[in-house]
Amino acid sequence: MSNQEDRVLDKAQPAGHPEPNAVTVVNRTTLPSTVRPPEVKRRRWTLAIPLLAVLLIGGGGGYYWWALTHPPLPAGISLGNGRIEAEEIDIATKYAGRVSELFADIGDMVKPGQVVARMDTRDLQQSLSKSEAQGRQAQHAVDEARANLAQQQTQKLLAQQEMDRASNLLEHGWTTQEIVDQRRQALDAAIAGLNVAQERISQTQHALDAVEHDAGYFRVQIADNTLVAPKTGRIQYRLANLGEVLPAGGKVFTMLDFTNVYMDIYLPTQQAGKVKIGADARIVLEAYPDHPIPAKVSFVASQAQFTPKTVETQTERDKLMFRIRARIDEERLRAHIDAIRSGLPGLAYIRWDQTAAWPKNLQGSP
Repeated sequence: MSNQEDRVLDKAQPAGHPEPNAVTVVNRTTLPSTVRPPEVKRRRWTLAIPLLAVLLIGGGGGYYWWALTHPPLPAGISLGNGRIEAEEIDIATKYAGRVSELFADIGDMVKPGQVVARMDTRDLQQSLSKSEAQGRQAQHAVDEARANLAQQQTQKLLAQQEMDRASNLLEHGWTTQEIVDQRRQALDAAIAGLNVAQERISQTQHALDAVEHDAGYFRVQIADNTLVAPKTGRIQYRLANLGEVLPAGGKVFTMLDFTNVYMDIYLPTQQAGKVKIGADARIVLEAYPDHPIPAKVSFVASQAQFTPKTVETQTERDKLMFRIRARIDEERLRAHIDAIRSGLPGLAYIRWDQTAAWPKNLQGSP
């Protein structure tokens, strides 16, 4: 039978009013795609119902497991979301100069006092050499003045002895007044020379001190052009290249201080007003949900601010919030220095009522 014959009624009837005995022959290959036989729909429902049941059972079991591992917080404990952060420190130049050497790069761990870069100090080295030479010359002048002082002290002692003898002889009439006057003048001259020698020592000593201060100043400049890491942490950015000329205060590296790691959260007034500095806290990172990290509240904002977009609040009415900082203990950070990752999201739990007991899933090690 042809396709055209398939679409022809055995007995023509007006459209929309077929007689009961009319038979319509339709080719199944010409059915629209939206038309499905009843047995196909029944088969789909037969498959969908068990799948839906499995999903419901799985969802219920998952919720039950989550409820067991995340019991409701007791009164006296508040939570907020945030990101673990480490304090950023800029390692910058004190004076303008050229970057001569770089000893660190992005991702390197550094320790306090470790040299990470050095600026070009050849001009300062020359100035230091000049000051040191002047210092040696001033030291020679001081030594000479001290030797002269010793000579003047000897002359003064001799003049004093001669004056004493002449005075004794004059009392017995064995010498003349003229001799005594001569001895007195010699003694006065020796005393004056001694005073000049002492003043000379003072002058040369001041000159030596000035030169030594200049040399010390150049040594300080040279030391300040050697850039060192102030804390234990990791280099996050390298901001200058070898040979680059930087102004005073030019940044060479930005490092993360791994001795100051914290999480900032935001709490509404009725909760933030009860939080005190030093209150116990727990930080739970999404990457380590089963390892709560003990912390302490180190900062409570004195003024409210608009809630940041990255902070989720329980109610949309919480527009103004107080920033709370939970800081991890420095000794704990040192013990897990390799596991610190800045920027990881998580939750911070603040216990503002010290009588409230931590839930089992938040009982971190002391």
